[in-house]
Amino acid sequence: MITLDQTINALKAIAEPTRLRLLALLCSGDLSVKDLTWILNQSQPRISRHLKLLNDAGLIERSPEGSWVYYRLSGKTGFASILQDILSHVDLSDAHTSRDREKLATIRQQNAEVAANYFKENAANWDQIRTLHVPEDAVELAMTDMIGKENFGSLLDLGTGTGRVLALFEGQYVRALGIDSSHEMLAVARANLDKGTSTRARVQRGDILDLAGLSEQYSLVCIHQVLHYLDDPKSALMEASRILEADGRMLIVDFSPHDVEHLRDNHAHRRLGFSNQQMSKWLSEAGLAVENSVHLKPDGSTKTPLTVSMWLARFKNNSKSSSQDTTFAPNLETTQ
Repeated sequence: MITLDQTINALKAIAEPTRLRLLALLCSGDLSVKDLTWILNQSQPRISRHLKLLNDAGLIERSPEGSWVYYRLSGKTGFASILQDILSHVDLSDAHTSRDREKLATIRQQNAEVAANYFKENAANWDQIRTLHVPEDAVELAMTDMIGKENFGSLLDLGTGTGRVLALFEGQYVRALGIDSSHEMLAVARANLDKGTSTRARVQRGDILDLAGLSEQYSLVCIHQVLHYLDDPKSALMEASRILEADGRMLIVDFSPHDVEHLRDNHAHRRLGFSNQQMSKWLSEAGLAVENSVHLKPDGSTKTPLTVSMWLARFKNNSKSSSQDTTFAPNLETTQ
């Protein structure tokens, strides 16, 4: 519940055309100031001022990432209820809101094309490119330690890339599926699968934000170095949770928050890493609880100072009562 004064302040903040349009846009997920400025065709100072008023009123949340700032609707119960009720009555066919949604679709399509072109150009050397950030052997060792050696039935690898995760856990699953939106990446993945002897894994083209076409659920869903390419990582986690078995596990591998800005321009990154707090919140909203997290800090030998983080989560009614969080620098002598 929120106080009477908080309710009045929230309603005052909403009662302005630009701010209501901003809230309607944020219903679709996280957006940066840059995105909102372009969509509404208003100056950055003006948009920032409106966002500050909404933030001060408790209606939205602010998340800085390097030189960018992302905004999302408030997840606090009282404010979320107000927003849900008011925004449900907004006419999406109105000239302003309709145009805003069209421009939002355009900017997300442009971002998706930038990422797709990057994957197309770099598909053949993808595994080598990933080692620019952190020793991959150390990451894979931590992943296998986190999952354990026991068989787990089925694996779904979202954003499978070259199919490396499918190979990493080969022998522990009865069936596995790798999903990727890039034809070029899938060609590399299929070639890599053809080199092995197992027929338990396959790959297919798909959208990790729309898994409705998958008829089966999986006991392990892996999202390895994918979320930072997305405009709306939370939606990917929500969609992945739908395809997870009731007693299954979800493994997310990505970067901790960082300020390596050139990754946006040179490597198509949309988000500069994720904190424990942010990942736990998103997973909680998807019905999952983090039961273990590991953070691999660079020791100075890598070309970019990035910490690789991984989170293992289950549905809340199946998760352990307390989570573990470990940070360490991998022993590079044993992983090269």
